[in-house]
Formats: sequence, structure tokens, C-alpha cells
Amino acid sequence: MIAEDAEPWVAGQLALALLAVDPAGLGGVVLRARASPVRDACLAGLPPPLDSVRRIAPGIADEQLYSGIDLAATLAMGRLIRSAGILARPATLMLCMAERCPPGLAARLGQALDQRAGHAVIALDEGAEPEERAPATLTDRLAFRLDLDGIRAADLAHLPLSEPDFAAARERLSSVIVPDEALVALTVTALRFGILSLRAPTMAAAAARAQAALMGRHTVADEDLQIAVQLVYAHRATITPADDNQPDTPEPPPPDDQPEPQSDDNSGPSPDALAELLIAAAHAVLPPGLDAALQGAKAAAGAKGAGGAGGKRVNRQRGRPLPARPGRISAAEKIDLIATLRAAAPWQPIRRRTQGCDADRLLIRPGDVHIRRFEERSDRVVIFVVDASGSAAMARLAEAKGAVELMLADAYARRDQVALIAFRKDGADLMLPPTRSLVQTKRRLAGLPGGGGTPLAAGLMAGHDLAQRVARQGQSPALAILTDGRACVPFPPRTGRAAATEDAEKTARLIAATGTPVALLDTGNRPTPALRDLAMTMGGHYVPLPRADSAGLTRAVETALAR
Repeated sequence: MIAEDAEPWVAGQLALALLAVDPAGLGGVVLRARASPVRDACLAGLPPPLDSVRRIAPGIADEQLYSGIDLAATLAMGRLIRSAGILARPATLMLCMAERCPPGLAARLGQALDQRAGHAVIALDEGAEPEERAPATLTDRLAFRLDLDGIRAADLAHLPLSEPDFAAARERLSSVIVPDEALVALTVTALRFGILSLRAPTMAAAAARAQAALMGRHTVADEDLQIAVQLVYAHRATITPADDNQPDTPEPPPPDDQPEPQSDDNSGPSPDALAELLIAAAHAVLPPGLDAALQGAKAAAGAKGAGGAGGKRVNRQRGRPLPARPGRISAAEKIDLIATLRAAAPWQPIRRRTQGCDADRLLIRPGDVHIRRFEERSDRVVIFVVDASGSAAMARLAEAKGAVELMLADAYARRDQVALIAFRKDGADLMLPPTRSLVQTKRRLAGLPGGGGTPLAAGLMAGHDLAQRVARQGQSPALAILTDGRACVPFPPRTGRAAATEDAEKTARLIAATGTPVALLDTGNRPTPALRDLAMTMGGHYVPLPRADSAGLTRAVETALAR
């Protein structure tokens, strides 16, 4: 059993060892970690045969996954040529950027795992936000989940297991027996933790068999089951088992003519007792605060579902046709037939004479194929970052409200969205999330507060964070910053105007690194050179507007962001 206070990576190394023993039965592992030396060290120490991996990307084509006709080679050779896909033979597949895996690829990989052909998947989940994660269609088929957050490279000590140990465990695996009462206990434990998928008990049984084989046993023991539920159930739990507080009632004595049951000292624990043992083992490694996190997730799901189809993401990408280009035939590309025939036409006489073909035969080569292209444009989200501090805050907020409403009037034609961040006192608040709803906007803008200090750095950081969140959703963010530039509140625990100016410059350099379009509108009584320098640091445009009304702000934002 894994101790409650054990190092997290000990469990991770054990999970990888079990996966190396039975990759077909356990499916794989979700490794949640950003690209870092710690992740590189983890992947470099994979036990055999997991160390021989084939990397795949979320945009991989079906022709690379499955065996099929190689159209380019077939056209070039003049006979049928078939290509061998990645899934043609058992392999360990390393899916990079698993949080971006499309549903179609997740379904294809899941189908390959269901066939038990010996494939294993290591899904590298690099999501920065909790909602950015690999598709459940795939992760439900992967037994383990490892999180490298907070783990140092010095903590990655490997288990004292050699390649002969894994080879012996794989040979012993087919002879390991899982008792029936153990299967019952695994199923009951899964239900007690709110795990409704039948794959979880199946993978837990496979993990227990692999652990027993690794330890040299031919029958699964209780400690094998405890390790299995800790590794397979802990990250899948949706509820914590409630304590049975029912009062104990004495059982009636058996009749005089019925002999008392005799206990068998050689028999193991009953399924109920074994289930309680496994529940306690899994409960020891549950993430802290699971109940609160689950309640928050349910509340968020309920709020999202209250709007009908609010949980669904609509594809708003659009574009205009571009000139076709030479390309490779695949399921993800569309052939431009006219451009392909136009490219092949000048070569027909030479090809017909070379091959002795009829005059009415059309000879196409792989180099003639042209692919259709489109210029994709995503929705733009204009993020207003408004200085709501000082004595002139109410005037600036009124101008910002009018500018937001004017931009929303044409939002449907331009397919733009707007958001509003107000910074004052010692922080910044998101007053209006990205929206095109004019009714919602007027309601949110009705009572914006004003007054206090000028935390310019906090406002810039809030705008940067929202812009990055918008960009990850496939939209194009743009920042419109309205301030008089009198920064006086730095990031805590620092104090003073000098520190506030330094923090604002650092945040400006961070925004410049992302390439987000920026329009900085100086709303002071006269132009401020420091704000001009700050706009240059962000790579944006400086617009002095000492006495701008709502229409002037709107025109300035549109002009600056369109440059």
C-alpha cells in the first residue's frame, strides 16, 4: 500500500512500472505537466518497452494512423501502393498537447485501445487552466494519471527494477489469478466513490495483476488491490464515501437445533470487508478538498447549463478563398480540381509520348495536385481596461460605457465581442466578460464603482490574463487601455510610486511578448510622455485624448487597432 505521506513521484514510478508490465490491459497514462526539465527527465526514465515511443500530434491524418492506399506513390509508380500506418503494429504512442486532441482522434485512439492489440498511450496534457484537459473519451481508457506540478527533478528517483524484472513479470502475468471476491470488492469500491464506468474496475483488476506479477506472486493479494485502487480510483472519484452511521442492532441468536457456523482460518476476508479495506486505501490518497471542488464543479456546470446550449462551443471561424498551392493528398485537405488540371495540362503531350499512352488519357502526377486554402479569421475580442481611480473616474467610466455600447451596436456586423476590466484601489476586476449581448452589457455597466488609487500594473496584468484566455479559445484579443498614467499602487507587498511604475513596465513587456494588439488612450488633461513610452514598450499605439467623448473613444480604438 502506498503511504499517505509518501512522495508523489513514488506512486508515479509505480504506475509506469505497472504499465510496462501490462500496457494492453492498462491502456496508458495521462501525464499532466508543461514542457520542463522535470517532464523531460520523467520521459527519459520510462521502463521498457515504454521507452520506445512514437510521437503523434493532435493534427495527425488518418492515413498516418491506419494502413491505406498511398495515393501519391500510386500515382507516381502507376500501380497500387499501400502504406503501413502507426496502428498497424503494437506501439507506445506519445500524444503531444493532448488537451488539444480533437474528438475524432480521441475516438480513433480509444477504438485502438479497446481492441487490446498491445497499444499504450502516454497523453501529455499541457493545459494551463483546469478546464483545459485531454478528452474524456480517451482518458477514460487510460488507467493512470500523473501530475508533475510541484515535483522537482531531484525527486525523480527511479524504482530499483531492471529489464529482466519486467520481462519476468510479463511472462508471469498470464498465470496470475484474481479471486472472485476481489472483483466484487473492486466494483463495490468504484460505486462508493461515484465511478460509474465499468472500465475503472477492469483496469484496477489489471493493475492488481500487474503488481502481483511484479512481486512474483501468482494470486492477487490484498496489498495488490490496495495499490490498484489508489492508482486507478483516486483521480476518478466524484464523491467521497459516506460513513455508515446506522446503529448496530444485535443479531438474534441462532436456533438451538442449528449448529453455529464455524470459521475457516484459511479463508480470506469477505467481499464486504475487503471493499471497506479498499475504500480506506483509496480515501487515504484522495486530493485534499475533493468535496468542495466537486461542489464547485457541479455549481459551474449548473450555471452553464442554465442558458440552454451555453455549454456548447460554436465554431465561428470563417475565411475567404486563397490561391491553391501544391500539397499532399489527405483526408484533412480538399483538392482544388481546376488548379490541379491546370498544372497538369502543359505536361500531357510529353507524358503521353514518354509512356506511349492514348491521346485521350489524362496523366496526373503527385506534383500536379493542388490543395484548396482559406484565410481563417477568428472573432475579435476588444478588452477595455479602464482606469476607475481618482476624482475624474466617473467621467472616464461614463465615456467607457458609451464606447462599449457603441462598439456593441456594430458587433453583429463585425462579429466582435467586448469585455471590460476596471482597476482601482489595490486591484482590478472583470466587470464584463466577453459578450455581444447589449442587454447584458447595459445591466453590467449600470453600477461600476470609482475612486481610490491607481493600480496600473494590476489592470495591465488582468488584461493580459484575459487576452491569453481568449486566445486559447481560438479568438483574437485586442487591448484598449484608458488611463491618465498616474500609477501609484504596485503589486503587493511593494509600496511607492517608483515601484508602481516599475511593475507597470514589467507587465507591459509581458504583454509585448504575446503580440497582442494594444491601443493606449491617454485620458489626462494633457499628453503624458511616460504613457507614450509605456505604449511603445507594449508594442501598441499611443492616442492622447484629453477630452474625448464616447464616439471619439470608439473611433480612436478602431483606428489604432486597425493599423
